Amino acid sequence: MGWLLFLAHTSLVLGVTLRVIMKRRPVGVSLAWLALIYAIPILGVATYILFGEVRLGRKRAERAKAMYRPYADWINVLVSRFPGQSFSVSEPALPIYELVKARLNMPMLSGNGMTLLEAPDRILGALQDDIRAARSSCYLEFYIWYPGGLADDIAFELIDAAERGVDCRLLLDSVGSADFFRSPWPTKLRNAGVKVVEVLPVGAFRLLFERQDLRMHRKLVVIDDDVAYTGSMNLVDPSCFKQSAGVGQWVDIMLRIRGPIVPIFWSLFVWDWEMETGERLLEQLEYHPISCLDNQLKLQLLPSGPFMGGDAIQQSLLTAVYQARRRLVLITPYFVPDDALVAALCSAADRGVEVQLILPERNNSRMVNYACNAFFDELLVAGVEIHLYGAGLLHTKCVLVDHQFGLVGTVNLDKRSLWLNFEMTLLIDDGKAMGDLLQLADGYLSKARQVKWLEWRRRPFRRRLLENLFYLLSPLL
Repeated sequence: MGWLLFLAHTSLVLGVTLRVIMKRRPVGVSLAWLALIYAIPILGVATYILFGEVRLGRKRAERAKAMYRPYADWINVLVSRFPGQSFSVSEPALPIYELVKARLNMPMLSGNGMTLLEAPDRILGALQDDIRAARSSCYLEFYIWYPGGLADDIAFELIDAAERGVDCRLLLDSVGSADFFRSPWPTKLRNAGVKVVEVLPVGAFRLLFERQDLRMHRKLVVIDDDVAYTGSMNLVDPSCFKQSAGVGQWVDIMLRIRGPIVPIFWSLFVWDWEMETGERLLEQLEYHPISCLDNQLKLQLLPSGPFMGGDAIQQSLLTAVYQARRRLVLITPYFVPDDALVAALCSAADRGVEVQLILPERNNSRMVNYACNAFFDELLVAGVEIHLYGAGLLHTKCVLVDHQFGLVGTVNLDKRSLWLNFEMTLLIDDGKAMGDLLQLADGYLSKARQVKWLEWRRRPFRRRLLENLFYLLSPLL
């Protein structure tokens, strides 16, 4: 009996080892998995089976494959109807534009209007006003909806909108919005006519067929095919959200957008809706381009996630870093980069670019915080400035390149955002808009302390040990 168990155990470990080797992922990721499997064989094998490969589910994968061509054709026809789209992409942003166009068939469109919103009450107030004025549709997609405070006001506005005949739909992540789904709000909203869908639901039975840590991390609102929102803020009132975490209020931004790019946002929502429910909404839009926006703000939407564009978001990020000539600002709450990004940041600093990395001083994930700190030594030696924001949990996510272009959206600078989660990023090719975003970054810097190399080297040995331990696990975080 003992020999049979030994043979079964050995066969299982060797089988999973072969699976890891044949996947041909980055060497660091493969070695981290192999180390875990051989250090703790039973737990390591079980963890790999549950989380080691991207398994979105057979139905979703088949839908995504079948949906691509109809959506690509629809976007091409839509763009052909837009007037006044004769413009040139700026030279620094051109490589990213061409990459996204080739990988994702996403156009860049000019003639948009964009408002940067920072204060939570202003963000939720503007959203409330737009829902109140809605005539035909309100589509919202969030990772987290947390009941309480101003977030409840949004729910009441949706109920009122649905009762007056507006098509209201909600896509909310099952894990991120778990508190919402345990509250009375889903029933109240559905009873009023709001269509509420729990995205990527989790459960013990689903472990056998779907990877449970693949999450819908987008923040997306489209109202009347006329106004769109995206950024870093979930549908929460920061004064009510995670007050016991000891990190202060979450600090976020949202972009309120009008113009030709809005139906592209709309197409992303209805793509996610169809992938989750099987219901096609694509043919319902009859869009008439807004003619009143007399400016040249150029925007391009970059959706990312499993089965969507491969590594387009990672390559876009690396390209942005290598395009920097004078100043590069990276703002993110979670920084667990791969070797390629670390090398790109060090290279930028070495060639004289002012590289500023702005992170929250206190993070809600201790494990991620230790893994993040493990990269500081190499970056500080290369001349990268690291600033720790102390006035709350800085949750904004953006990369700003010179005074030329920026990437703003939902993507954290970690492997989970770059490879596993469904995310969205906006490429902004406009000097005026960049001025507003750089002013935002300077405001964050004024409330942050810069990490000094000599001070950092004096941190306790225990912290260094934990950082290096979690650094070994960083490919898996």
